[in-house]
Amino acid sequence: MASPHEKLAESLEALRALQDRGVVAVRSGDLTRRHRERLVKNGFLQEVMKGWHIPARPDEATGESTAWYASFWGFCAAYLQERFGTNWSLSPEQSLLLHAGNMTVPRQLLVRSPKARNKITTLPHDTSLFDTRAALPEAGQIAEKDGLRLFSVPAGLVSCGPGFFRQNATDARAALAMVRDASDVLALLLEGGRTTVAGRLAGAFRNIGRDRIADNIVKTMQTADYDIREKDPFEDTINLILPARKQSPYANRIRLIWQQMREPILKRFPAAPGRPSDIAGYLKAADDIYVTDAYHSLSIEGYRAVCNLSWAPCF
Repeated sequence: MASPHEKLAESLEALRALQDRGVVAVRSGDLTRRHRERLVKNGFLQEVMKGWHIPARPDEATGESTAWYASFWGFCAAYLQERFGTNWSLSPEQSLLLHAGNMTVPRQLLVRSPKARNKITTLPHDTSLFDTRAALPEAGQIAEKDGLRLFSVPAGLVSCGPGFFRQNATDARAALAMVRDASDVLALLLEGGRTTVAGRLAGAFRNIGRDRIADNIVKTMQTADYDIREKDPFEDTINLILPARKQSPYANRIRLIWQQMREPILKRFPAAPGRPSDIAGYLKAADDIYVTDAYHSLSIEGYRAVCNLSWAPCF
């Protein structure tokens, strides 16, 4: 008869097989009942809702949210696919945040679907999912990222409200910088005669230094006999030129964040100490503290010390 340790090892192998396939949201049918109950009992699975679990670390303290936040987007992608198939998308605002590289877990994730029930699904750690019966973007205006169905960048910019540019200025500018040409948004603007949105986007592009795109939006809408009034939706301007060539949204987002935070950070830095007078003593102190610094740095990343200079991940 197999020992409890051997039985747990078998269950862990079954879980590992799922993870090797990229499974984040573990459904009841993915594991046998015995495997599932054994993994939950030993802390290797956490229940999200009835019939749905996520992998976890058994040494996590009660109430610890790390496993949930690390699994959030993968779980939502699998759960929404199970519920709605391909007939859903995230909101245009959330889509733009993800396109811009902002993976922050929202307190409430807004989901659109014709099959939606206009209800809230409660999730762990004060998060939730709200599915609303609302129009989806056209087939050519949907982008998929890591299993999440998003508005494309042009469709998101045309569909989001003016508050997005004020409340998420950094991410909005990073998303705008992903548009290479005015033609990316003009078809959507002309199709619906969206003069207010066209004026807002023209002002937004001019705010980030993309005058050519702004001018093309205004001229094209005017040529089509639309009365357009350009209006900058941002509350401030930036002293930064974002590269016109194609760039990772993460790179532009870092540039924007640094431009915003550089001065406040510099004010908090103490004056430079200058060159130490006792060079030998300084180098000895750096050597003495090296192991302690390495310990703290690697511990933050989830590693544990197994000997003085050897490290292993805690998974």
